[in-house]
Amino acid sequence: MNIKQQEFPQINEAEKLLLWGNKNNPGPWFEHSKVVARAAKTIALKCNLDENVAYLLGLLHDIGRYEGVTDLHHIYAGYKLMLEKGYVKIAKICLTHSFPNENINEYNGKNDCTKEETVEIKNVLKNFEYDDYDKLIQLCDTIGSSNGICFMEKRIIDVIKRHKKINKSIIKKWETIFEIKNYFDKICGINIYNLFMEEIINNCV
Repeated sequence: MNIKQQEFPQINEAEKLLLWGNKNNPGPWFEHSKVVARAAKTIALKCNLDENVAYLLGLLHDIGRYEGVTDLHHIYAGYKLMLEKGYVKIAKICLTHSFPNENINEYNGKNDCTKEETVEIKNVLKNFEYDDYDKLIQLCDTIGSSNGICFMEKRIIDVIKRHKKINKSIIKKWETIFEIKNYFDKICGINIYNLFMEEIINNCV
């Protein structure tokens, strides 16, 4: 592993942490997290990013779901949990994975955070500078369902059906995600869907 131990957990530790989260709150988010991690690692290998960093970030981006069935609050819970453990970069991903434009109104579900938590999320997002890892997890969060990797359009429709919410900010979010995909297509020199095409086709059946 090329990453510093104090910045990230070891992979086996992260996998145990995900299992712990699922034990506290079993649900499709567990399989989704594993799919996002696998997709992030695969794409990272094609575009000269650290595949272990990408895998860990994907694996724990939704770890805040350990608290129970929540909406926006899972983002805040994951951020706080990772900060407590000293994993600052994973804490960042827990916040940034849902906001490609650093806009809290892009969240598709309900805001079940307190006013104080909401203000903190907004203030923290303003101070973040997004890098390729933030963009990668935003992309993989969109193509990774609990059943496997799929076209973004399928995932977008599923999310809209589930939350029954759409506004200008959310539309802007999806537009930015498509731009991020094009960005990684260019870096990789290949349509990233081609890396997972057999799996994507199976998910379309």
